[in-house]
Amino acid sequence: MTETCKTLQVAELMKSSGVMFGTSGARGLANDMRNYVCYAYALAFLQYLLETRQIQAGDDVAVAGDFRPSSPRIMNAVTHAIVDAGCQPIHTGFIPTPAVACFAIKRGMACIMVTGSHIPDDRNGIKFYKPAGEILKDDEQALCSRSINISQSLLEKDDVDWHMLLPPVEHEAQREYVQRYLNFFPADCLQGLKIGIYEHSTVLRDIMAEIIESLGANIIHLGRSEHFIPVDTEAIRPEDVLLAQGWSAEYGLDAIVSADGDGDRPLISNEHGQWLRGDVAGVFCAHYLQAKHVVTPISSNTAVEKSAWFEQVDRTRIGSPFVIAAMNQAIRQGKTSVVGYEANGGFLTGTDIILNHQTLSALPTRDAMLVPLAILMLAKASGTAISGLNRLLPGRFTSSGRLKNFPNHVSQSKLKALLSKDAAEAAFKDTFGEVDSIDDTDGVRMTFVSGEIVHLRGSGNAPELRCYNEANSEMRALEMNEICLTLLSVWR
Repeated sequence: MTETCKTLQVAELMKSSGVMFGTSGARGLANDMRNYVCYAYALAFLQYLLETRQIQAGDDVAVAGDFRPSSPRIMNAVTHAIVDAGCQPIHTGFIPTPAVACFAIKRGMACIMVTGSHIPDDRNGIKFYKPAGEILKDDEQALCSRSINISQSLLEKDDVDWHMLLPPVEHEAQREYVQRYLNFFPADCLQGLKIGIYEHSTVLRDIMAEIIESLGANIIHLGRSEHFIPVDTEAIRPEDVLLAQGWSAEYGLDAIVSADGDGDRPLISNEHGQWLRGDVAGVFCAHYLQAKHVVTPISSNTAVEKSAWFEQVDRTRIGSPFVIAAMNQAIRQGKTSVVGYEANGGFLTGTDIILNHQTLSALPTRDAMLVPLAILMLAKASGTAISGLNRLLPGRFTSSGRLKNFPNHVSQSKLKALLSKDAAEAAFKDTFGEVDSIDDTDGVRMTFVSGEIVHLRGSGNAPELRCYNEANSEMRALEMNEICLTLLSVWR
């Protein structure tokens, strides 16, 4: 008997399910990410790779996930799609996104990571990786225009009725990721340091502790949670600020390190428990690695250019696909030692990095493990505590915040109106003075004659309006952000 099938348009599925494409994949409320929805997205991705001959029938496809309650169910739905696409699922377990990506890229296989990254656990997501790395914007557009056939029985089946297809966990991806850093950094290079590991619910927690302890540091386990905690490295929670300061004082730590839910965005504090901004951490990491060509979004701190540490700095729209596309362009132009980072601290290596006669293979996706290790090593080489590294950079400070429940269509309309200098000055001159220039690379970035910056943009994957500020002092940057959020709150 022939199975009855229904044709689903991916674009229509996005509208009907509420599960939308954001950076590198799909994301939505966990309750909206029904098994058939996740299956459909994964099947569309795999069929796209098959049709474009990036993979072949019978190829392995790696699957991993984070610690959200909904992740195992979604991983199983994705596995059904892998099998129905004629491929072989490799279950790499609950490991960081960069770990499964590194494992897959090394083998030329596709992989799928089930994670909502830093967002609350009532939401989740699916990140898709081609054999060469993350899907980019062209791939996303191709996926959104696809249609797939899905059996009527799957559409009608309740989520709890899907039988388990996930195979036993293969731990090679985790082992290789740990060894990646133990091979690159000198043995016992962290000897004499006391490092706190803020574990919370990040899937990187045990790996991070293993690597740092294996490199010689004395580690202190902090804040482990069996419930998911949405740690956002770009909008650090007030409670995490207080926790870090308290732990540093209590244990006499040299640093605290952590990451977001899927381990692709780092957190590192100085010896006082003060968290470093991700875009400053990225500059330090690139400097330690002796990078020549740096790619970073338009929202990142301008200290990267003002430091004069790098041969070239390219600015992009916000999002790792844009950073990766610009890194790829630089590589095609013959550039070497190409790296990228985002304001959230996630660090990408576009080319192999050779340092101290050791090679770190390229990993063109956000990674949270490299950054704290590089910063700890830079501080050690500079003969200073982490707080002392700030003296190496020009005094530029950033702050960011967001207004939640801010409809995207409203933010787009308001921001479009600010693209003229007259409109921008009408809105902000009384507060920040005359506008020197406006950059529309991503949203509206206004640089004032004073050198202060106000950058506004709508979020790409949530109904939020984000505000980034830069000034010559940390206090002023924070003050500007508070002023901006107050002014913008009346826009809704």
